[in-house]
Amino acid sequence: MIDGLKPYAEYKESNIPWMPSMPLGWNTERAKWLFTKMNRPVRSDDEVVTCFRDGMVTLRKNRRLRGFTEAVVEAGYQGIRKGDLVIHAMDAFAGAVGVSDSDGKGTPVYSVCQAKREANSHYYALAVRQMAQAQWILAIAKGIRERSTDFRFETFGNQRVPLPPPDEQVAIVRFLEHANRKIDGFIRAKRKLIGLLNEQKQAIIHRAVTRGLNPDAPLKPSGIPWLGDIPEHWEVRQLRRVCKRIKTGGTPKEVDEKFFEAGGFNWHTPSDFRDAIELGAASRQLSKLGLAEVTVFPANTILMIGIGATIGKVSISRLPCSCNQQINAILPKQKLIHVDFLAYYLRTLRKYIVDCGKFTTMPIINQDETKRLPILIPPNFEQEKIASYVEQASKPFNAAIVRTKREITLMHEYQTRLTVDVVTGKLDVRAAAAKLPGILLATDPTDDDTMEEPEAEDAK
Repeated sequence: MIDGLKPYAEYKESNIPWMPSMPLGWNTERAKWLFTKMNRPVRSDDEVVTCFRDGMVTLRKNRRLRGFTEAVVEAGYQGIRKGDLVIHAMDAFAGAVGVSDSDGKGTPVYSVCQAKREANSHYYALAVRQMAQAQWILAIAKGIRERSTDFRFETFGNQRVPLPPPDEQVAIVRFLEHANRKIDGFIRAKRKLIGLLNEQKQAIIHRAVTRGLNPDAPLKPSGIPWLGDIPEHWEVRQLRRVCKRIKTGGTPKEVDEKFFEAGGFNWHTPSDFRDAIELGAASRQLSKLGLAEVTVFPANTILMIGIGATIGKVSISRLPCSCNQQINAILPKQKLIHVDFLAYYLRTLRKYIVDCGKFTTMPIINQDETKRLPILIPPNFEQEKIASYVEQASKPFNAAIVRTKREITLMHEYQTRLTVDVVTGKLDVRAAAAKLPGILLATDPTDDDTMEEPEAEDAK
């Protein structure tokens, strides 16, 4: 993709903090001379436009319908037009900058900018995202919240930005559009492969934990319509009957750094859940002060997410742990049920749990509903055999998933590096762009826009 690309012949200092040098033929300008801040009235048929952290600016309904905070009163909302550069004041540091693909309306926290003749909005969306990646936005526009900014138009407008000749701006956008289509196609194919591998693995798990390992075992009706027949010698009980305790986690009463420390006591949140049946180290750990504020659960506690997009995800903590209030801790009676068997079985219930969950803006299953979940109970020796079989049968799938996720990670890294080098003029793409066929800007949502973010590669 970058075969034949070379640097420009000559460079000069740019006097731009996040971009020390630039091609000799480029200039710089303050952004306020390249863009006009718009403040259009909202039209009656305007729908909400959202500026996402991946750089897409589109009608909210194009991405997903749930999981947003709805404004009770749309105070200060402004009109947005297709082609506007939109900068999210609070999230620009994380990449929430892009060109709108739709007419609509947006929150006053957006700077809605119209380009002047010498500025290409798509190029400057890339440039401002590079400014964010270089941590410059975070440095100059710190917000009142941790890891947030107040990057208003006044701050943006006073920043010096690169000003390539207009035809080079177009060439850069065209080249990256072409490259990104290829890269995104590769990533979509890999994500589809991961989905297929997970489906195959889940089918093996489902069969093992609902029918056992003996294909000739006599069957009986389970009494659960969606489950069907089960081995004749198995029992069905509610989860509460096979557990010592089911309890929701908690958070220290104050959001204060004194309650947290690196290398402290594991305090799990939904972001810690991956493909692996076992949880690794928590992304945040509690200090001794924080530990005194929460419930501590013993080793081999099963944790299940009870709210949000990842509701129903299940993993085991092999170490004593704590968790936040989005997670239900399940402590099985180990004389009745094998921890690993129960965890694998609960994973097969995810769709049922989602369907059981009450919906407001997001799905939620409370402690009482969790306690009533139907659980299959084979004899203890059979549970242990099933858990061991599932672990072994999952290994080749998990290895393939880890490998594929690594390929996606490397491709994302390559995409980021390529974008940086092209946008900042480290690579000259003029000749390459001139050879490309005419293409449309890829502003339409792709098949994977509503997918969860790729997860870390720690499946076991």
